Amino acid sequence: MKVLVICHLLSVGGVNAGWRNRSIYLKKHGIDTEFLYTTDLGGLHIMEDVARVYLTKDENEIIGIIQSNNYDAIIVIDTKDAYTWIRKSGFAGPVIIEAHTPEIIKLQPHLKSLKTIKPKSIIVPSNYQKRVVSILFESKQVEVIYNGVDLSFFRPLLEREIDYSSEPILATDKKIIGWIGHLDNRKNWQMLLKIAKRIKKERNDIEFWVIGGAQSLQRAEFAAKWQEESLSDIVKWHPVIPYHQMPNVYAKIRKSGGCTLATTKSESFGITYIESMACGIPVVAPNMMPVTELVLQEKTGMLYYGQKVDDAVKKLYSIIDAPGLQQQISRAAIQHVKQHFAIEVVADQYLDLLYEIIYGDQLRGDQS
Repeated sequence: MKVLVICHLLSVGGVNAGWRNRSIYLKKHGIDTEFLYTTDLGGLHIMEDVARVYLTKDENEIIGIIQSNNYDAIIVIDTKDAYTWIRKSGFAGPVIIEAHTPEIIKLQPHLKSLKTIKPKSIIVPSNYQKRVVSILFESKQVEVIYNGVDLSFFRPLLEREIDYSSEPILATDKKIIGWIGHLDNRKNWQMLLKIAKRIKKERNDIEFWVIGGAQSLQRAEFAAKWQEESLSDIVKWHPVIPYHQMPNVYAKIRKSGGCTLATTKSESFGITYIESMACGIPVVAPNMMPVTELVLQEKTGMLYYGQKVDDAVKKLYSIIDAPGLQQQISRAAIQHVKQHFAIEVVADQYLDLLYEIIYGDQLRGDQS
């Protein structure tokens, strides 16, 4: 079986990280996954070692790719132009839609483009996202399949496995708060800087690591505000950390007795929360859906209210200043991910879905 995944942006983000894990697992079960992206935002290195990747905006080239590869199914992720390419290519096989964009105003143009293509299924990564998508489609058409992580890769590293010489460098007298993701309004880096500014006034034993943002549209705006607020001593920005080094980054955060912080305004899932917990890192994040589907309050992390800086700081201190609790949450987080978000757990659902869509009628015919 061979499937094509079409997605417009190739970034080091949750969608592509999730599909990287899924592709590796599906390959073990005889399913080859190929990817077609129109724009690379620094994520090519996380995909090219696991599957074939096409990177092009040329419509004729894209149509040729679809026509020449005999795909058994095509999966479209938040890419409205894909339906035109599929139609023009004459592809007659099943089409599956994945809807990850959490804002309805941005999601609507993608799904409303379905004029001539009738999907076999619409997949979303959380129950919250199902509610969002169900505004545009009947809920019975929408199926929830969580993103999963490869626990042979994202795991608590042994002391001898940690590379302390690589960036970011861990200071012995600092507890690390990691902030990972794109620098944009939805991820709300502005709140991160407010939290850092508040903590800087109160103590000097905490350091923030901002991981990512090299290709973000607001990187210059972030850099200007970061410098203007004189936060470069407490906030260390690492725009590019290769994906394969992230378990090492998480290991240093855990070693410091720290945690990860999310300041997001909206999400459809949140793969970095799962990666953090898989590596034994407590997560501090806003108390909203779908975060509450992933992070368990006072068990695998701490949830603060709204966009309240005071409450976020309080929750950060509750972990950082209580080593026993930090270690307890660390152990619980690892087990939580093993039970609910290991790639073996969630990818089986996708595997079953593909076999049902592609071979279901044939199998039912054989049984009769």
